[in-house]
Amino acid sequence: MSPVASTGMVSPEQIGVSEFADYSLVIDARSPREYAEDHLPGAVNLPVVDDAQYAEVGTRHKSDKHGAYLIGVEYSLRNIADQIKPLISRYSEADRFLVYCFRGGKRSRLWADNLRTIGFQVDVLAGGWKRYRQWVRESLGALPPRFTYRVLAGPTGCGKTRLLSALAAQGEQVLDLEALAAHRGSLLGDLPGVPQPTQKFFDSLLLQELRRFDASRPIWIEAESKKIGNLQLPESPFDCMHRSEVIHLDAPMPERVKLWREDYPHFADDPVGMVQKLMPLKPLVGGQLLSAWQGLAEQGATDALFESVMQGHYDPCYLRSTRSNYRRTEVHRRFVLQGLGPQALAEAARELGTLAPTVEGSLESGSPIHRGARDAPP
Repeated sequence: MSPVASTGMVSPEQIGVSEFADYSLVIDARSPREYAEDHLPGAVNLPVVDDAQYAEVGTRHKSDKHGAYLIGVEYSLRNIADQIKPLISRYSEADRFLVYCFRGGKRSRLWADNLRTIGFQVDVLAGGWKRYRQWVRESLGALPPRFTYRVLAGPTGCGKTRLLSALAAQGEQVLDLEALAAHRGSLLGDLPGVPQPTQKFFDSLLLQELRRFDASRPIWIEAESKKIGNLQLPESPFDCMHRSEVIHLDAPMPERVKLWREDYPHFADDPVGMVQKLMPLKPLVGGQLLSAWQGLAEQGATDALFESVMQGHYDPCYLRSTRSNYRRTEVHRRFVLQGLGPQALAEAARELGTLAPTVEGSLESGSPIHRGARDAPP
């Protein structure tokens, strides 16, 4: 059994290194393509061979191992030398480095040997990124159940993400999955010009966030489906979310429409393009409603379009999702946000921050949410 699975504790010491932040520099010696897929928190990519060189050496190795090593070392020494003056020379002998490659082999040793020759203290991650990735996966199974969660649910546009930010500003522990995933979690959730991370790097970011939390305090989180854009939530945090207490938010429709205008300005500017993105919903909402949306978009009636899309698709979808995903939660409460501006959300965050402790993952029966509190839909 792995140390993570047997203890439930999560530390880089389990893979033979210190806390990543304790190192003056973490060097990823792999190619840029490998680095882009995933890397250790805070690591800097200083490849001993770039993508083209890596491919060249790999192809040569199949027929001529000696020749491959000759050209590989030549490339490596040149690439390492190119980093000594602009980067490595900034550090003193007291600084400690961590170096890793795919398996902790030749590419790590090339960097480590040269750094040690200069006089630096250098740790090499035995097993490399491959071992780190195994640790991430094990940790994402073991760590989430150690926490308690308070889940903000509610229809699209009711201010869940904004309220998370307000809670964070009040000093609450907040896990913003949509920020980590660079996606707002719906068909319209793409962030213009911002690509999503890879699945592996999303996992690394998620573990990094979870490790900073205090298990004695609750974590506020927004209700999410299994997928956020193209990314999958790992099983353990997803299951923990759906066994936690749920606070259902609501807000007046004019406030929700205003939020859409402010948070989705690209759709306000191009409502026809927005409706194009909604075309896959035709089997769910029907051709008549979709045609009505197209008409509103062509007229430039964005407020009416936003309201119709929320009422015709997102609100019913939210009710179905709530009934399906949160059956195991014993007590649901509803919290009506009177406004979605900074002051109203700050007041709501202060009120939510005073909630009584939870019992078996649900709000205590004697702990009502005062503003507009009433039972949520089953």
